Amino acid sequence: MDAKNVTVGKPKVGGAIFKAPLGTELPGDAISNLSDAFVQLGYASNSGLVNSNSPESTDIKAWGGDTVLTTQTDKKDTFQFQLIEALNIDALKTVYGEDNVSGTLETGITIKANSKEHKNYIWVFDMILKGNILKRIVLPCASVSSVGDITYADETQIGYDTTITAVPDTEGNTHYEYMQKASGSGRDKA
Repeated sequence: MDAKNVTVGKPKVGGAIFKAPLGTELPGDAISNLSDAFVQLGYASNSGLVNSNSPESTDIKAWGGDTVLTTQTDKKDTFQFQLIEALNIDALKTVYGEDNVSGTLETGITIKANSKEHKNYIWVFDMILKGNILKRIVLPCASVSSVGDITYADETQIGYDTTITAVPDTEGNTHYEYMQKASGSGRDKA
């Protein structure tokens, strides 16, 4: 046991949630700069990033009730976060779909809510762990699978509870995780 290995995940300065079109070069480590094709989706709420990656299984029972086999039936890999920049055009396109959001704040933004399927993207989550360790999670292919209720109220920020579901790449992996000590010191150096 070593208490030095206990850590938390804070967002990397300059952005923590990114997406890019499929076909964009995937980062293969925690420290390389992302391609210009990646867009940063702004602030996320303090609930952070939640990854659900647990297999589901079914028990096979023999006559008499003994469990004789357990088989895996499903293994979804989902990531949940709340985007809170309600005026960020890239965040809005993520929530409503690229083709459903147009314009700018200066010219006027139009959002169409409909049942069109969300496109798949490459997703990257960048964070900093204790001791200036960079952590990057890379999803080669994932799309928005649900958006929670949107609340408009006096004392709460407008937020988009977003869940994305990753699908396996050509190697059968739904996501990759990379960690490496940063050369600088502190969150502002990473």
